[in-house]
Amino acid sequence: MRGSGPGDVVRIFNTDSAVLEAQDVRKDLPCSVTPVKPTLGFDLRFHGGYEVTIPLNDLAGSEDMLTMLFRVTPQGHKDEPVYFSQRLSVPAIEEDAKGNAYLQGGFDLGEGNYHVDFLMRDRAERVCSFYWDAQAELPLKDKQLVLMMAPGTVQAGQEPFKDEPPVERPETEGPLNVKVIVNFAPQNANSATLQPLDTNALISILRSIAREPRIRRFSIVAFNMQEQRIVYRQEDTDQINFPALGDALSSLNLGTVDLKRLSQKHGETEFLTGLLTEEVSNKDHPDAVIFAGPKVMLDDSLPQESLNQLATVDFPVFYMNFNLNPQANPWRDAIGNAVKHLKGYEYTISRPRDLWYAWSEIMSRIVKARGTKLTTDPGPL
Repeated sequence: MRGSGPGDVVRIFNTDSAVLEAQDVRKDLPCSVTPVKPTLGFDLRFHGGYEVTIPLNDLAGSEDMLTMLFRVTPQGHKDEPVYFSQRLSVPAIEEDAKGNAYLQGGFDLGEGNYHVDFLMRDRAERVCSFYWDAQAELPLKDKQLVLMMAPGTVQAGQEPFKDEPPVERPETEGPLNVKVIVNFAPQNANSATLQPLDTNALISILRSIAREPRIRRFSIVAFNMQEQRIVYRQEDTDQINFPALGDALSSLNLGTVDLKRLSQKHGETEFLTGLLTEEVSNKDHPDAVIFAGPKVMLDDSLPQESLNQLATVDFPVFYMNFNLNPQANPWRDAIGNAVKHLKGYEYTISRPRDLWYAWSEIMSRIVKARGTKLTTDPGPL
């Protein structure tokens, strides 16, 4: 999807402009357009868009090209529309083809009201056009949330692993240093794929941490419970490398079963025990360790002896448990039990506002714990 942001060019033919201005619903190219209502994502941006259905037999014949063009206009700013375009190659299709082709597109919004004009045409200049209004609005109970886009603004959807812009971090004594341990896994432990919603929510948690100006150093450990392996590691850095993390996560192959893992009766428990023992210790001198990810339900409890060894840590531990349906599984998981044993804090992240509130409280606790530590530690004599 291409937008009219810096460096992006959307070429509009006079015929396309005439269709958009006419505001008529056309189906020379038979289609059904369903607007996607703007919803707030965990990245604190509203996501809107559309879904298009076209009968395959209406695309029958030799290879074709579908061009989709749409514009989003903020209410009260009719002279400031934002244009997007998308081109899709269509292979040769049999005349008696059954079923439908499904297409979709999206864009990000700030709070406000918008008008969307959409058209799609093929090489024969057959046109499908549609128009709708969209509203992006926070409910009253969420009005205190600080969104990532200003009201009345429109942008192309972000790539999930795009680099984070540099954060201006004030020069302070004793900058905060945190370790983040993330289980990149689907909500359903038996799923063969990591769903976009799962990935985007976990990345949004990481971005919330990366944008915190009071934190100067990060250590990141990304693992996958199903494959029982650490996927990515980044030690003691001042900026999280999101593109490298994305490349590493592409190596996940959740649809296959490793015979070696099958032969290990207590493999998952042993892996998690080893991970906790290695990563949650005083050797790195973090100001906090933060776990994030979906629930990890194990058949066996973590060894009490190992949990007791962890209890010597002198920093707060937090768990941001990403759980879209907490009522379906209200029981504490293995990581939650470990965090409880360490007298840590667990937060259930089901909606965007949960993430906002949880991170605000976590930062408050980290700063308070760091202040207490500096007050009680006399330092070297």
